Amino acid sequence: MSKTKSILIALAALLVSASAHAQSWPTKPIMFVVPFAPGGGTDAFARPMAAQLDTQLGQRILIENKAGAGGTLGASYAAKQPADGYTFLIAATHHTIAPSIYPKLDYDIEKDFVPVIMLARPPHVVSVHPGKIQATTLKDFISYAKANQVNYASAGAGTTHHLAGEFFNIQAGVKLNHVPYRGAGPAMQDLIAGHVPVMFDGLGTSGPQIASGTLRGLAVAAPKRVPGLPNVPTAAEAGLPNYEVSTWYGIFARKGTPQVAIDRMTKEVKAAMQLPAMQKTWEQNGSDVPDITGDAFAKVVSSDVARWRKVVTEAGVKLD
Repeated sequence: MSKTKSILIALAALLVSASAHAQSWPTKPIMFVVPFAPGGGTDAFARPMAAQLDTQLGQRILIENKAGAGGTLGASYAAKQPADGYTFLIAATHHTIAPSIYPKLDYDIEKDFVPVIMLARPPHVVSVHPGKIQATTLKDFISYAKANQVNYASAGAGTTHHLAGEFFNIQAGVKLNHVPYRGAGPAMQDLIAGHVPVMFDGLGTSGPQIASGTLRGLAVAAPKRVPGLPNVPTAAEAGLPNYEVSTWYGIFARKGTPQVAIDRMTKEVKAAMQLPAMQKTWEQNGSDVPDITGDAFAKVVSSDVARWRKVVTEAGVKLD
């Protein structure tokens, strides 16, 4: 047998082996670590995706909510799990803010994880409790905030909700007081109850409440109006140009995770997001269907780390 033929046979065997391995994954349930409390924006996208992947992958996708410290406790937990393709982190923009305000993180979002695929990218919206805030326009609310002490809720110190509020303070020339919660779900519960009057929330949680009239949306922090809330103006339309904030949610794998698992997960999530039912859910939650994976997603992460470091510095954000 010639040397060339031997090499070709060996390569063919490797390809067959790789293909078989790809088809064999997954062979057991997969865990999605959601680093926030149940009921928040992360859940709004992670849970329907997990349910759909149950069917496509033939294995259960288990959701484990590990809330605390602006999403960093869950990320730390995920960073310590085996890189075997059976634990994924559902990270968010919050994790690109954390390096600027948590100096002693025991993980590095850019070095310890591999961005797999972005799930959603809903813009934030200025949400107010209609019984606590009488203003019906953003301009009126800014005037009210300049004359009164106003608290705003967030999903926790260092989350996008927190920085969206600080960014609003800078842009609007006001000084709202930050009230951190252990996740967007608990914060939303108190906003609905009127215990806190304002939240700069992602549309994944605020959108349905605004659509039902439970909350009032004063402006979406996006360049254009969202289909699910056509009557809510953009911040620029409402008189606050340059106020744009969105939260992305995405699937991350531990560095060292087998590429076949990453590739299959990417393929299946992309297929799921083409289903009309999933697209409807995404639209109702205020997000488009992004097509950002791998290296392109890594560039978004790197860019956001730099962007939010600048906001943290300018706003003088410090943990209490």
